[in-house]
Amino acid sequence: MATETPAPGPAPARPRRGRIAANTAMFSMATGLSRVAGLGREILASSYFATSGAFSAFTIAFQIPNLLRMLVADQALTAAFVPIFTELLEKGNRREAFRLASTLFFLILIVLGAITALFIFLAPVVMPLFTGDEFTGVLDTLTAGLSQLLFPVVVLLGLNGLLLGILYSYDHFGIGAYAPLAWNVVIIVLLIALRPLFEGPDQLYAYAIGVLAGTVVQLVMCFPVLAKLGFRLRLAFDIRDPRIGRVLRLMLPVTIGLGVINFDLVINSTLGSLVSESAPRAIDAAFRIYMLPQGMFSVALTTVLFPALSRLAVRRDIDGLRATAANGVRQIFLLLIPAAALTLVLAEPITRLIYEHGEFGPESTDEVSLALFWFSLSLPLNGANLLLSRTFFSLQRPWLPTAMALGSLVVNVGVSLALYAPLGIAGLVIGTAAGNAAMLAGQAYYLRRELNGLEGLQTVLAVSRMVAAAALLGAVAYAAWYGLDHAAGESLAGQLVSVGGGIALGFAAYGVGVWALRVPEAAQIWRLVSGRLRRAKPA
Repeated sequence: MATETPAPGPAPARPRRGRIAANTAMFSMATGLSRVAGLGREILASSYFATSGAFSAFTIAFQIPNLLRMLVADQALTAAFVPIFTELLEKGNRREAFRLASTLFFLILIVLGAITALFIFLAPVVMPLFTGDEFTGVLDTLTAGLSQLLFPVVVLLGLNGLLLGILYSYDHFGIGAYAPLAWNVVIIVLLIALRPLFEGPDQLYAYAIGVLAGTVVQLVMCFPVLAKLGFRLRLAFDIRDPRIGRVLRLMLPVTIGLGVINFDLVINSTLGSLVSESAPRAIDAAFRIYMLPQGMFSVALTTVLFPALSRLAVRRDIDGLRATAANGVRQIFLLLIPAAALTLVLAEPITRLIYEHGEFGPESTDEVSLALFWFSLSLPLNGANLLLSRTFFSLQRPWLPTAMALGSLVVNVGVSLALYAPLGIAGLVIGTAAGNAAMLAGQAYYLRRELNGLEGLQTVLAVSRMVAAAALLGAVAYAAWYGLDHAAGESLAGQLVSVGGGIALGFAAYGVGVWALRVPEAAQIWRLVSGRLRRAKPA
């Protein structure tokens, strides 16, 4: 369909290193606020529903559409679309870039809309396939009903992923950073407001309504900023455009590569439902704590670096691409290794402080803290995997990380099946860590060949120093928490003092450790922070 299209314009300027750092800091801060709000949402929901079978039904009902949106929408679409859209902008073909985006918008709307309608019809048959013997008929019915209400998020997030890809290509990260915060706030407000309108397990429908409404708000937030960039959605549907095929071909492997963590969750929940009706929710609750540092650091850094990596790939600047990717991995390790150490030594007190309110009791704390302890092992591994996968995607070589992702799933399933019977929840999460380790090893090996090296020796030396500093952090954090816990007591205020004090003193020890060991990436962050503080001082 021929339509009016915008005039060609200049491609976005190549961002300076300082601008990348500033965007990363902004995205990290905004993502941190969103993760905190998300944790508040989880605390509120857990105080209502604890680790009940009904909440496990909601967890599974949400994970299935969430898995599909990872496979064919949202981040997968963004990762496949950004390199091609950026290539058009780099070559000055703004009109063609916008036409491609409009065609994809309507293609997503039609295809994912049809898939959503089909799933809503088949949900009563499909959803019981993902629950175990511990689930009763009532819980199976609740799971199917919740999934029918939640499944439209697949369409909404597919469209949202495309629009965010346009914004990221122009180095505009504000909406991508702050929209999840709005999403969480909408859910919290609607959960509080609507829960009294339902009874018993059906109160979970208030949560599902909040998720759907929050997703609509996320999508709507993109349009005003796109308008300022000159993008207007056109009734363009040129399915013969060869670039549509390129995006779709890239999406196939990208969906698998990026969907691994969601596959892991579905595996954990499905096998967890064989352990107990509370296990799926317990694992998911631990995962929410795990994702707080993951989202603040690795997701933020990876999101900001991806367009820059794509531009370097288009220019065939292999040296720049190698240096940017390797430095990004070391930055992720610098921030996630201490986070992993903290959740290893303080898994139980952190879980108790966050969740043990209302209906959430000590038994639930034991289950969630056990899962969190083992999730800690995969925290830095998964963060590095995110950036290495994006590096392959920027090169438009997505099949290699896809193969690694499939291999990691095989490892995950094999380890989980071997360990879930003797170890329960711990065995399932150990499978996730083993899969992440296998994927990191494979991606690093093949990316090193693609880029003629990956600064491996420099990375190993830096990581060994970070681990040594993190060991100091763990010892100081546990000792500080232990002492403060005995002094301050078990009240909420006392837990805030003991856990907060342990975390603060632990990070202080880590800072001293990386400074004493002369970790270069720590100096980079210090220069960024001190430079911004100097610029912020009044003249």
